[in-house]
Amino acid sequence: MKEGKVICPYCGTGCQVTLHVENNVVRAATGVEDNPVNQGNLCLKGFYGWDYVASPDRLTKPLIRKKNGVFSKDGEFEEASWDEALDLVVEKMKEAKEKYGPDSLAGNFSARCTLEDNYVAQKLMRAVIGTNNVDHCARI
Repeated sequence: MKEGKVICPYCGTGCQVTLHVENNVVRAATGVEDNPVNQGNLCLKGFYGWDYVASPDRLTKPLIRKKNGVFSKDGEFEEASWDEALDLVVEKMKEAKEKYGPDSLAGNFSARCTLEDNYVAQKLMRAVIGTNNVDHCARI
């Protein structure tokens, strides 16, 4: 089993974690004892939040709900290209911004987002969408 030290990606505290990896699968996570931030302790996310990395249920390709070949809330999920999926996201975000204003797109980001994901999301929301109403669950 291989081990590697990382900074936990779930919040800005800076806890250090040792990931125990076997066959490219994270088997366990333990806190680093001599780290002054977490002193070997981990929260629930830091301890248990690694199983998604190798989950067979993890999406690897975009899915779009389609009915008769076009986007529909009543449709069934169909595999799509990244270009098609991202174009649809842009189109729907523009529609919502024009119809309801930039704050209509504000929200809370997923628990599975890393610090880097949250940084990019808040930059998008502030610089492109025009709202400062951004939050995520990684705040403490």
